[in-house]
Amino acid sequence: MKNNYNLYVKFTRVWIPDPEDVWTAAEITKDYKLGETVLHIKLEDETPVEYPIGPKSNALPFLRNPDILVGENDLTALSYLHEPAVLHNLKVRFLESNHIYTYCGIVLVAINPYDQLQIYGEEVINAYSGQNMGDMDPHIFAVAEEAYKQMARDERNQSIIVSGESGAGKTVSAKYAMRFFATVGGSSNDANVEEKVLASSPIMEAIGNAKTTRNDNSSRFGKYIQIGFSRHYHIIGANMRTYLLEKSRVVFQAEDERNYHIFYQLCASASLPEFKDLNLTSAEDFTYTSLGENIFIEGVNDAEDFKKTREAFSLLGVKESTQSNIFKVMASILHLGNIEICSDRDGEMCHISKGDSHLSDFCKLLGVEHKQMEHWLCHRKLATTSETYVKAMSHKQASNARDALAKHIYARMFDWIVEHINLALHTSSKQHSFIGVLDIYGFETFEINSFEQFCINYANEKLQQQFNSHVFKLEQEEYMKEQIPWTLIDFYDNQPCIDLIEARLGILDLLDEECKVPKGTDTNWAQKLYKQHSDSAHFQKPRMSNMSFIIIHFADQVEYQCDGFLEKNRDRVYEEQINILKASQSQLVADLFHEKNDAPSTKSSKVNVRAAKTAPRAPNKEHRKTVGLQFRSSLQLLMETLNATTPHYVRCIKPNDFKEAFTFDSKRAVQQLRACGVLETIRISAAGYPSRWTYLDFFSRYRVLMKKSDLMSSDRKLVCRKLLETLIKDSDMFQFGKTKIFFRAGQVAYLEKLRADKFRAACIMIQKTVRGWLQRVRYRKIRKMAITLQRYGRGYLARRYAEYLRLTRAAIVCQKQYRMVRDRRAYLRTRQAVITIQAYAKGMFTRRIYWQFLLHHKAMIIQKNVRGWMQRRKFRRARNAAIIIQCAFRRMRAKRQLKQLKIEARSAEHLKNLNTGMENKIVQLQRKMDDQSKDYKAQNVKLQQVNTTLESEVSKMHKELEVIRGQQGDGGQLTSLQKELERLRKELQEAHAQRKKLEEEHSSEKMSLQQRVEELETENTLLKSEKEEMNQKIRQQVKTSAEDSNASQREVSLQSELDAERQRYQNLLKEFSKVELRCENLKEELSLTKFQPGHRRNESNQSSLESDSNFPSVSMSEVGDTEDSIQLVEEMGMEKAAMDISLFMKLQKRVRELEQEKKRLQSTVDKMEDLAKRRGSEARSPTSDQEAADLTYNNLKREELESENKKLKDDLNTLRKNIAERAAENNPNNELQDSYNLLLSQLKAANEELDARKEEVLILRTQIVSSAQRQEQNEQVQSENVPNVSEVPDVPEVPEVPEDKEEALKAYQGLAESKRLLESQLQSLTRQHKDEMDALLTQIELLKDDIEKKQELLSYTMSLSPEAQVEYSIQQEITRLTNDNLDLKELVEKLEKNERKLKKQLRIYMKKVQELEAAQAAALSSRSRPELTRQVTVQRKEKDFEGMLEYDKEDEVFLLKSLITDMKPTSVSATVPCLPAYILFMCIRHADYINDDQKVESLLTSTINAIKKVLKKNSDDFEMTSFWLANTSRLLHCLKQYSGDEAFMTQNSPKQNEHCLKNFDLAEYRQVLSDLSIQIYQQLIKVAEGIIQPMIVSAMLESESIPSLAAVKPTGYRNRSSSMDMDSGGPSSYTLEALIRQLGQFQSMMSEHGLDPEIVGQVIRQLFHCINAITLNNLLLRKDVCSWSKGMQLRYNTSQMEEWLRSHNLYQSKAAESLEPIIQAAQLLQVKKKTTQDAEAICSLCSALTTQQIVKLLNLYTPLNEFEERVTVSFIRNIQNRLQERNDPPQLLVDTKHTFPVLFPYTPSALSLDGMHIPASLGLDFLVRV
Repeated sequence: MKNNYNLYVKFTRVWIPDPEDVWTAAEITKDYKLGETVLHIKLEDETPVEYPIGPKSNALPFLRNPDILVGENDLTALSYLHEPAVLHNLKVRFLESNHIYTYCGIVLVAINPYDQLQIYGEEVINAYSGQNMGDMDPHIFAVAEEAYKQMARDERNQSIIVSGESGAGKTVSAKYAMRFFATVGGSSNDANVEEKVLASSPIMEAIGNAKTTRNDNSSRFGKYIQIGFSRHYHIIGANMRTYLLEKSRVVFQAEDERNYHIFYQLCASASLPEFKDLNLTSAEDFTYTSLGENIFIEGVNDAEDFKKTREAFSLLGVKESTQSNIFKVMASILHLGNIEICSDRDGEMCHISKGDSHLSDFCKLLGVEHKQMEHWLCHRKLATTSETYVKAMSHKQASNARDALAKHIYARMFDWIVEHINLALHTSSKQHSFIGVLDIYGFETFEINSFEQFCINYANEKLQQQFNSHVFKLEQEEYMKEQIPWTLIDFYDNQPCIDLIEARLGILDLLDEECKVPKGTDTNWAQKLYKQHSDSAHFQKPRMSNMSFIIIHFADQVEYQCDGFLEKNRDRVYEEQINILKASQSQLVADLFHEKNDAPSTKSSKVNVRAAKTAPRAPNKEHRKTVGLQFRSSLQLLMETLNATTPHYVRCIKPNDFKEAFTFDSKRAVQQLRACGVLETIRISAAGYPSRWTYLDFFSRYRVLMKKSDLMSSDRKLVCRKLLETLIKDSDMFQFGKTKIFFRAGQVAYLEKLRADKFRAACIMIQKTVRGWLQRVRYRKIRKMAITLQRYGRGYLARRYAEYLRLTRAAIVCQKQYRMVRDRRAYLRTRQAVITIQAYAKGMFTRRIYWQFLLHHKAMIIQKNVRGWMQRRKFRRARNAAIIIQCAFRRMRAKRQLKQLKIEARSAEHLKNLNTGMENKIVQLQRKMDDQSKDYKAQNVKLQQVNTTLESEVSKMHKELEVIRGQQGDGGQLTSLQKELERLRKELQEAHAQRKKLEEEHSSEKMSLQQRVEELETENTLLKSEKEEMNQKIRQQVKTSAEDSNASQREVSLQSELDAERQRYQNLLKEFSKVELRCENLKEELSLTKFQPGHRRNESNQSSLESDSNFPSVSMSEVGDTEDSIQLVEEMGMEKAAMDISLFMKLQKRVRELEQEKKRLQSTVDKMEDLAKRRGSEARSPTSDQEAADLTYNNLKREELESENKKLKDDLNTLRKNIAERAAENNPNNELQDSYNLLLSQLKAANEELDARKEEVLILRTQIVSSAQRQEQNEQVQSENVPNVSEVPDVPEVPEVPEDKEEALKAYQGLAESKRLLESQLQSLTRQHKDEMDALLTQIELLKDDIEKKQELLSYTMSLSPEAQVEYSIQQEITRLTNDNLDLKELVEKLEKNERKLKKQLRIYMKKVQELEAAQAAALSSRSRPELTRQVTVQRKEKDFEGMLEYDKEDEVFLLKSLITDMKPTSVSATVPCLPAYILFMCIRHADYINDDQKVESLLTSTINAIKKVLKKNSDDFEMTSFWLANTSRLLHCLKQYSGDEAFMTQNSPKQNEHCLKNFDLAEYRQVLSDLSIQIYQQLIKVAEGIIQPMIVSAMLESESIPSLAAVKPTGYRNRSSSMDMDSGGPSSYTLEALIRQLGQFQSMMSEHGLDPEIVGQVIRQLFHCINAITLNNLLLRKDVCSWSKGMQLRYNTSQMEEWLRSHNLYQSKAAESLEPIIQAAQLLQVKKKTTQDAEAICSLCSALTTQQIVKLLNLYTPLNEFEERVTVSFIRNIQNRLQERNDPPQLLVDTKHTFPVLFPYTPSALSLDGMHIPASLGLDFLVRV
């Protein structure tokens, strides 16, 4: 936009160069016109400046972005893209918001804060995991997540390139990226590869990092770590390549620098016993560690770091002995540096002093010969073509050789450690993909640059070339994807500079060639460079030096000193010293210098992961590789790897050179931004269309600029096109893509200006209108105030005159009253004396009379009691004698009657008469019942008439009451005035009498007061002494109260410790469950690996559940059991099961057994059918008739029971309906109607019962007639078949007649019993109906009494005053409501009791019906009974169910399979909650009852293991988990409730106490079940959190619960990057209603399954904590949601959550407290943030937020338009100062995995075990009720 001169007008803000700050802000004070040479501006301090403008030298200055764009997460979101805008945005984010990460397109810019920030915890990792890049604030975890997501989505290898200069934070960034991968992509097995990957970091930091002047933990080598992933994207291994270790640091350090950390760690731990043999002391005593003159680093403990290093070695599998050898080699290097070399012959020769302890320690630690090492440290061997010479070295040569040996030993040790780390991280499984993390040195330039800087800058040239090509490629893909015309963008190509270094006859080739020359020198090499490359554009020769050269790199030009290049490139070590080390007694030392012939290939097309370490030198070989050649080869391999992956870039920036926290040096920052390619990215983006908006975002943002007709259009693209064509005339300034609009640089700022102008005009209009309205309101207020003041002034004057008149009249009245009182007092004194004398005399006479009456009364009472006692004693004697006589007489008469009845009962005629009489009796009873029913109907009609008359009388009384009230209202005023006059007269008389009385009492009181004063003086002295005593007591009480407060504090601390201990225990239990699950998985894998085709034998006594048990158990069934085999087939599958021969044989055997059983049953059936046919062909016998009668009786009995059952069900439904209606109705006037309805329903039920009895009578009559007919037929048959006696004299009499008589007698007895039964039932019904009639009459009388009482109450109320009437009516209403409430409670209790009784009877009848059906089926199957044995009325008494279930030992598997393994929660949803738990406990009770310890132990152990298996199988099913949590906790409560422990029996009923366990104490199993409940609870929380976690952010932060509050800001590159999966439609969004609906489903499931409400509350509390933590964490990591409108949305959402808690009675579960932080965060976004009062309000408001969270939210607060203001830095500092006293935790984010300790409160069941009903659908027929 520099060429657009129209923008350079007055008030436009620009950037101008500045020598100190690089760029400074200014504002144009005068419009600029084309052709002017000066631009008039003023600085921020109001200093005017004339900025020169030239066509070539000085162009127009850069324009500033609007304030709304300052502080953006992505630099490409800026409208103006240039260097000052980038620098300013980074500075504002770093200093004001303390944000160290910023996106710049595809690059993450990371500024080193030089401070510990709490933004790398596990909660931050969880927050960024699964998020799209750009959705949250910039972070290294976002880049790592993007790489991980693209690897999984695109199935392409990824690389993260971390670069920057020393001290910029490269190592830390790479370490955090690896930590993210280790956390997110944890290994799926138990190898813990991710821990090993993280463990490599401490080791590599110890041996490869050192303190420099720029960084306390600077990496002195480059590394590329490849983390391998499986097909399921779990870490399976890793590998590391290293580059260019700085070996010179081993022997030399500059001032204030240190050697590698490992040396200082060894010296700090030298006092340990295992390191005594190293002979180490302080680091100051060794030359190689004391050259920097400072061996300490502030805030670093070398001893602690050494412990971490050793732990990392151990984790990687390095043995203790190997570690000891490694530390010996490191210590030997320190001793080698302390070897003293003495010079001889003026320095031409040298020797080592005798007895040098360091040389001895060196040789001892490395296991080499002392003499040889002493000799070859001072001598060297020269070889010629014919001879070999040994030559002594000078002192300098020997020192250099010693240092070279030390560097070589350390380099070999470094490579050996890297190689073994790679071996530890290597995996045998196939690697599917990998992510590489490159931690490499950035571009370096110093005052003296040598060979190391040359290699480093060469590597950065190669990386910059790859970076430029990748950025250009991404830009091109974006344009092509959106179908935007592509124009070629020119970008910097550094290929010529790379060719200068690595091409043929380049710098490296000439260096290697000079190294091959026997006497090559650095000078000769420099001259060759000047000659070869003098004409290159990137090579220069310095003017003042012949031993240096200049290379123009992409970042800057660097001058390199040639001294030392050849020696560093050769890396020479003497062969003799190496040979001594090869012959070492230590195997490790010998292996370090072992020759290896294999070298890494640089042309491999396949990218393998291996360490690019320096190959061992081959001595005396001209073709050995130089350091430069090795580095070029490894760099080439690295570039091939990076080109084969998708790169991600992290550029680390060092803000200052003084390591000061949050200090920004603009010069240093710009230098690094230019060097790392960030500005190049900006330049490429700015050359095209840097600003990109989606059509929907553009429409939402700039809809204020559109016309109303355009807003109504549904085509958003067409509307946006019309608007842009109207606002921006130049069509080249924007382009329309498929999904986005592309803008040139500066166009978004222009649109923002138009939008702000539109808003400003609207604001002016609103302000004008509001100000006019305010002035009108002010005028009206002033006018009203003036009128009010006048009114009050006039009123004051009038009141003052009235006061004068009132005082005058009062003086006259006072005089009058005084005179009257004086005269009256004399009169009253005389009158009082006379009255007193009379009173004493009258009292004396009255008391005498009273005592005489009292004595007479007592004598009469004594006489009355004595006479009464004598008469009662006489009456009792007479009554007892009469009773004895009556009893004797009645016994005698009863005996006679019994004897006569026995005689009559034996006659057959009596039976016939009885039958006829009984029929008549039945008819009479029927008529009598009909008459009574008519009477009942007549009574009902009368009752209705009475009710109508009562209602009419009540209405009449109300009318009369209204008439009386009207009459009183007319004449009441006159009577009230008369009464008032009489009352005033009486008061006047009383006042005169009182005055006299007061005068008389005054004199007496005066005397008494004087005496009282004397007494008070004495008491005063006593009180003073008591006061001192009380003060002492108070002091003692204060001490005791302090002790009590301390005790309460101790109690609180103990409670917190208890919660913490409970939390630790549950965490340990959680870890134990994980270990147990892992063990089970290993066992399953082992069993699968061992499962091979063929015959396999198992232990015959092995239990199917025994292997999973953690407790001692007994064998329940053999492995050969068929059911176990079938279950095994189901678990293994048909294919695997078919391969097992043993299992096949078992199933085949079972099939044969079933076939035999089938044949046997078929033969039995055939026999039964033949028998039935034979019996059918034979003539009917008396036995068949008896069976038919038996069947008829059974059917009759069943119908009777069914009718009774039906009646009881109807009664039960009626009672339930009445209870529900009474509970629902609160109007007390309906009580009479309810009672009447209840009586009518009872009468109806009685009539129905009478009808049922009538049917029974008819059935009995048919039975009697049928039996009589059968008897006649039998007699007829006998008379026909029996021959004459005379014809056959020898045949005896047939004994069938006596049998018929006996049967008739039995039938007669049955009929007599049934008759008596019917008569008794009829009498009971008659009594019942009579009682009901009496109750109705009583009710009528009560109604009459009630009406009379109301009439009396009405008359009494009318006699009271209006105030008293109101008070009295309220009291009466309260009393009535209280009585009604008590009556209702009593009625409900009675009905509940009756309901329980009916339920019990219903269960008994159902059981009888079932038994009758079973007996009937048995009777049908076996028809061989000889006679009918039944009784009509005498029923067998059932044994009471004791709440125990009996089962056979072999049925235990079926029991567990039905109740646990195959149990579905829906199958028992309509029964008693937790039914499986009750059934299992009843089985345990029976085992305890029979004292079978093995059965109890086996059942409990198998139950626990079966529950674990079910939960493992349904690990993601919330319903199943909650179902078994409820049943497990209920089983635990049952074990407690029926344990016999008094602590658990306080709420038991007597029946429940009888059901307690008798023989076993199951306390240990209670603990096991408690642990299992905790594990299930944790699994439930895990499942629930996994379900709601994807919904939380979308529902709480992103969904628009309140429409039209959302606003859109300009977005950057990341929102248009490939991180979003467009093919899948992006992530699914959830609304708040969906989240609340899901919580409601959780709550309803848990409640339906019978989970305790306390546990439900704890689950909801935990879920609300998860919602709060995830929401708050996202709020703290997302700048785009920290606005006022989002705060409003968030507050509304939290209020909806609180309302849901209230509606489900969960508000007291502490779940609402969990939302307090997010509520306060929402309020913080909404409150004012300007003044000191606002700061105080924020500090008091945000009590649940930490200081870091408050400051973070204030820093993140982002205005959505120019009318909002940012939070100033001074305000944030004010908040920080006020919150310094808080002891908040250091972490920023909330722990999302924090779990509150669960507590299972003891909740005994009110259900009785003997009332449990087991549904037949469960298939538990083998259980026997005991």
